Amino acid sequence: MDERSELRSAIEELSTLPKVEAAPDHLHAAHIPTKPFLHVCILILQVLDKIGPTMAVLGQDIHHNIQRLEILCKSDPTRYSNMIEILKKEDREGNARNSTSCSRAILWLTRSIDFMVVLLQRLVKDPGQRMEQAVEESYNATLKQWHGWISSAAFKVALKLVPDNETFITLLMTEDEKCDNLREDMQTLVSLLVPLLEDIHSILVRLFVTLSYFPVSSLLLDAYFLIMQRVYGLDRLKST
Repeated sequence: MDERSELRSAIEELSTLPKVEAAPDHLHAAHIPTKPFLHVCILILQVLDKIGPTMAVLGQDIHHNIQRLEILCKSDPTRYSNMIEILKKEDREGNARNSTSCSRAILWLTRSIDFMVVLLQRLVKDPGQRMEQAVEESYNATLKQWHGWISSAAFKVALKLVPDNETFITLLMTEDEKCDNLREDMQTLVSLLVPLLEDIHSILVRLFVTLSYFPVSSLLLDAYFLIMQRVYGLDRLKST
């Protein structure tokens, strides 16, 4: 049997994923397929595990958020095959803002993938960059702004446990894979994840404005779009 890396598995999953339907004029008709999204999250978690103890807390959060969504999906697989239905359900019930809600799980899973994408982008752009620096800069560009000072301080301490570049790359590669092929896989995965994340963020932000559970002012909305442009270096998100 052909051995596949986590990156290659994620690429194959994303390659067969139907295009996210943003439905700009009808938010309640938007569609984000739940199972493929969760599968990609699981594969991303496996990649983060290879960074070591530094990602332990983030990895636990991802795992718990995936489990929370899986449990709900199993209760009605057909209905919750679309993540938008989960958001709408919790909005109707008035519990979407709870710390254990599936709405927050979706939001944090998306933010975690943001981190992974930025990290891969940095490693592809500058393979010689120290792993510790790449992880720290990726964290600062994505997750840090959403974390409290305790989480940020803990992450700073854990950075000392990040493996060097050669060790991390070796952990990502399959037995017969070459470094050049791995870098190509990184770039391909990024190219597939960025438009997906843009669409998901766009849907989430517009839902947060339209629905009642995460009220967002127009100024905060503009600020969020600027943040996402800076993270990905793209302008398409703001146009939505």
